[in-house]
Amino acid sequence: MMIANVRAQLGREDAQLVLRLVSRGRPEQASAAEATLADRGLDPLLDDPVLLRALMEARESVHASLPLFCYVVVRHALRRTGSDSRRLADYVASVLLHFGLRERARRLADSDDQTYDTIARIAEDVESADSERAFLARAHLGNYALWMSGLFPDHIEHRRWRRGGPDLSYYESMGQRGFRLAADHRLASHHGLAPLYTEAAQAFPKMRRALNAVSDALLFRHVHTPERLLRQVRDAFDNDRLS
Repeated sequence: MMIANVRAQLGREDAQLVLRLVSRGRPEQASAAEATLADRGLDPLLDDPVLLRALMEARESVHASLPLFCYVVVRHALRRTGSDSRRLADYVASVLLHFGLRERARRLADSDDQTYDTIARIAEDVESADSERAFLARAHLGNYALWMSGLFPDHIEHRRWRRGGPDLSYYESMGQRGFRLAADHRLASHHGLAPLYTEAAQAFPKMRRALNAVSDALLFRHVHTPERLLRQVRDAFDNDRLS
């Protein structure tokens, strides 16, 4: 079961690297950053635009841990969509970290033997007689829809135009459904996850657009297609309309 715990994985070495990247070798900036860390914790430094630029450009950023890099990139992308929820950024970063390992995106849990290749197949198990499996399937429906529509929108658009496959709005709808169903399950309340899933359902379009920006800039930066341009224009319009 995935939880929003990426920030909790950040340790002393991460904090020290953040201080160095934010201060940019300037003593006065270093003193200010250290004071911020002491008085307000690491979160304000993680939100600093200077840190994001440094992680992308500074030579020292090669020492950044994967949790640190994923959280900062996701957090800033979400803020650009108008979502200022650290809990959501934490959760989306957790999805990236977990689903990037082996075949985790195709399994309901790390130790699960069954694999799923489509949204429809996952949806078949959301009402499973096995209560725990039904809960995991509901959360996984939301996570998988976010993973696919967030990081691979060009693939989805390509299949839509060439083969008549479902579009991004279908993935958004199914992702929201998965998170809503997960929030309504008794196990969500038992594990304290109902508020998180409710928030994820409501913010799914913003999470999807944030991951699209990450994918466009970092994973598939050299792709230039009419479908991508149309999506980017449409998403920019939606961001302006909702901000």
